[in-house]
Amino acid sequence: MEQDVESPAIIRQPRLPKQAREDLPKQLAEIDRAKRIQRYVQKDGKCNVHHGNVRETYRYLTDIFTTLVDLKWRFNLFIFVLVYTVTWLFFGFMWWLIAYLRGDLDHIADNQWTPCVNNLNGFVSAFLFSIETETTIGYGYRVITDKCPEGIVLLLVQSVLGSIVNAFMVGCMFVKISQPKKRAETLVFSTNAVISMRDGRLCLMFRVGDLRNSHIVEASIRAKLIKSKQTKEGEFIPLNQTDINVGYNTGDDRLFLVSPLIICHEINQNSPFWEISQAHLAKEEVEIVVILEGMVEATGMTCQARSSYVSSEIKWGYRFTPVLTLEDGFYEVDYNSFHNIYETNTPTCSAKELADMTSRARLPLTWSLASKLSQQGLPESQQEIQETTTSMDNEEKSQQTERNGDIAKIESESKV
Repeated sequence: MEQDVESPAIIRQPRLPKQAREDLPKQLAEIDRAKRIQRYVQKDGKCNVHHGNVRETYRYLTDIFTTLVDLKWRFNLFIFVLVYTVTWLFFGFMWWLIAYLRGDLDHIADNQWTPCVNNLNGFVSAFLFSIETETTIGYGYRVITDKCPEGIVLLLVQSVLGSIVNAFMVGCMFVKISQPKKRAETLVFSTNAVISMRDGRLCLMFRVGDLRNSHIVEASIRAKLIKSKQTKEGEFIPLNQTDINVGYNTGDDRLFLVSPLIICHEINQNSPFWEISQAHLAKEEVEIVVILEGMVEATGMTCQARSSYVSSEIKWGYRFTPVLTLEDGFYEVDYNSFHNIYETNTPTCSAKELADMTSRARLPLTWSLASKLSQQGLPESQQEIQETTTSMDNEEKSQQTERNGDIAKIESESKV
């Protein structure tokens, strides 16, 4: 009897092209390396630093206003409601205590009795009267009488303290609402930084833009290189900060940010990237922090936007795609291409090596001959022999010229 045997299905993986198979391990290694790098500043501008073991916590209470502003919204709203509720309950209890001590609660139905507060017959009514007093609602049903001096004093105290609480809490909420942190959400930085040639020199570049029509006034840009270092004395400095010149000397760091701008750092002798090549950059663990500051045109408050680029986000040999086009009577910015880059021919050596090669190419001819002789490895004695032979030949040529001149002079005199 024959039996049907079910053969297992063989699933073949699709074969990738050769170039894709070669680039895949590099891409995976790059992604894994990017995950392992610990950022100092996140891409959205948040600083990845947590303060621990702070023993002098009383310092936060000395500046309670800033502490409340820095709290998260849920805690801020909770404190806002809590402060008002506590003050209403406290003064409600004080009004109830005055009525209780004067005996007003025992003469509620007595029309001949003059209470401290009319129509106050319990704690609930005292609490409602406290709210009416502090918020100046004044329904007119519960009113204080002139036969209660302690009530008059309490009314003054609650009015003053209520105004202070209102000013403090409303001011805190207003400052928190008007903070320019959200304005920084519309200030964008390019996803990658690039290194390419510009005017014959290697330059590090990144792009910034403003999505709003209201501009940032007095905008300025700064950049810092975050990299740990060890001094000559052996001291280790973690996360050392080094300035990156983005036009401080020439004024290019002050921006007119109407359309996206490419910020350029020329890699010269003063640059921290002077001796870094493409291969060296791939092995380095560096981070570039960029800071854009300016005043919000609508409010006049200072705004700061931050971002960072780790070594895997610095693309060597690329440029940014242009985003500005001229239309009929105006310029249009295409933010779909804001982060796009394209590859360009760029030397893979460092800026120092590139400068050395350029300087050697511009040497005079005599220097070039001497360098060629030295590169050929001719011994010094042989070079001296060649120089002596050349000088003797020159002297013989000069003497022969003088002889020819004398002979010509004698022939001319004899003819005369």
